[in-house]
Amino acid sequence: MLELVIGSKRWSSWSLRPWLALRRTGAPFHERLIRLYQAEGQTRAQILPHSPSGRVPALKTGSLVIPESLAICESLAEAFPAAKLWPGDPDLRALGRAAASEMHAGFRALRLECPMDLALEPAPTELSGDALADITRVRELWSDLLGRSGGPFLLGDWSIADAFFAPVASRFRTYAIEAGSPELADYLDRLLNWPDFLEWEAAGRLET
Repeated sequence: MLELVIGSKRWSSWSLRPWLALRRTGAPFHERLIRLYQAEGQTRAQILPHSPSGRVPALKTGSLVIPESLAICESLAEAFPAAKLWPGDPDLRALGRAAASEMHAGFRALRLECPMDLALEPAPTELSGDALADITRVRELWSDLLGRSGGPFLLGDWSIADAFFAPVASRFRTYAIEAGSPELADYLDRLLNWPDFLEWEAAGRLET
């Protein structure tokens, strides 16, 4: 059986992404949760037996360990084609991969100033110019992809691209960041009310 090694659901945005994708496949898997922010060195020491990078997430399948969120999602898309984690349209698929890669490698100011914390009550926060620029870019990406695909998700049906932006949607809510348009507000609602996200969120709120 597949095993997905994840960090605390309250905080681990990187773990949430492949978890959502794996749930979408319908494949059975074992979930191994390792608490983040333990005493110095303990979290990494508990992760290392399962992930050579010392970080989560990691997908274990037989003797293979895939220790990186985007690589996990791409592997799932290949292993479970019926789940349609990427759309059939090659142009949308390419743009979706580009958007997921941009989220994976970029938006540093937004991630640092607005960390995912599913137990926080929504409240506005003062953001730097760099974080505001990141927010503008996120809105541009969402608007472009929704316009091209026709929605209701970024590439039409739910996809890996939506998995990668689900933690961003939670940040928008937690830090009272405006969606920017009614269409984007509707998209945020769809991400935050996706059944698998709601299940993850409920578990994260119970963590101490």
